[in-house]
Amino acid sequence: MFRRVSIPTPFQVGAVNAYVAGRTIVDPGPDSEEAWSRLLEALEARELGPGDVSQVVVTHPHPDHFGLAHRFQDAGARVLASPEGAAIMRDFAARLRYEQSYFTDFFERCGISRETAKAVTQLPEAFLPYARSVDTDRELDAGATLTVDDEPLTVDSVAGHAVGERVFSYDHDGRREAIVGDTVLGDITPNPFLQPPPEDGTARPRVLPAFNDSLRWLREQGHDRFLTGHREPVESPGERIDAILGEHDRRSDEVASVVGEGATTPVDVMTALFGDLPATEYFAGMSEAVGHLDMLEERGRVEKRSSGGVYVYELQ
Repeated sequence: MFRRVSIPTPFQVGAVNAYVAGRTIVDPGPDSEEAWSRLLEALEARELGPGDVSQVVVTHPHPDHFGLAHRFQDAGARVLASPEGAAIMRDFAARLRYEQSYFTDFFERCGISRETAKAVTQLPEAFLPYARSVDTDRELDAGATLTVDDEPLTVDSVAGHAVGERVFSYDHDGRREAIVGDTVLGDITPNPFLQPPPEDGTARPRVLPAFNDSLRWLREQGHDRFLTGHREPVESPGERIDAILGEHDRRSDEVASVVGEGATTPVDVMTALFGDLPATEYFAGMSEAVGHLDMLEERGRVEKRSSGGVYVYELQ
C-alpha cells in the first residue's frame, strides 16, 4: 500500500522514511532543499506534483518528520497530526524555548553545572531551520479512522518517544501492518528523550516507563509488519519488541549496579554508562540515565531524594 521514500536529513540518525500512498504522504521529512528535491522525485515517479497531494500525515512532531509539511499545505494539502503534536508544530520555536527553560533548571538539579546546562539546551536551536511551524487541519484522536487511498487506517496513541505520537494500522495483502514512526526501529534500541511537563506546574513525564508500556501494548496487537521512521521495515514485530524490552531491562540492571555503589546523581550514572561525553551527546546521555532511574524508582528498586538542590538516588 505504502511506498517508502528515504529522505536525507542533517541529523545524526540519518535518513528518515516518508511513506506515499495515493495522494497521501506520511512524515515528509525536514524542511531542506535536499529533502524537498528527493520527495519531489518520488512524486514525479508517480506522475504527481506538490499540488496533487491531498493530505500530509505526521506521526510525531520532530523536525525530521514534519518539517516539509508547510510546503504541501501551501500547495493545498491538509495536515493531520495528534492534538498534542499540532500544538507543538503550530509554534515549534516556542516549544523549544519552553524546553530550554525547563531543562536548564532540571539538568542543574541532576548534577550538571548551570553553565553546561545552558550550553546543552541551546544546541537544539540548530534544528529550527528544518522545523518550519505549520497549522494542523485535522487533529487525530486515538481511536479515529483515517482514509488513505480509499483504505481505512486505525489511529492509535503511543507514548514515550515523542509527545503525541500516533501509529497507523491497516490490512494489506492479508497482513496486518502499521506505520509506527520511531516507536520501534529495526536495528536501533530506542532511547526516549526526556520531555518537559505538559505545562508549568505539572509532573515531568516518565518517558521510559511509558514507552515500555506502549511497546507491550503494541506487541499484543498482532501486527505482521512495521513500517518504521528510519531504515528498513520490521518483519517480525513481536520479536523486535521483545528484544528492545530486554535491552531496556539489562540497562536498568546496569544502572542499579551503579546506584548500588553509593548515593548517585543522574550525572554519575551518565558518566558510568558513557564516560566523558561531548556536550552534543549530553541530552541523549541524560535521557538514558534519568529514564532508567525512573524505571528503577517505579519498580521500587531505588529512592530519590534532594541533597543540596541536586537529585540523589540510593537503593531501597
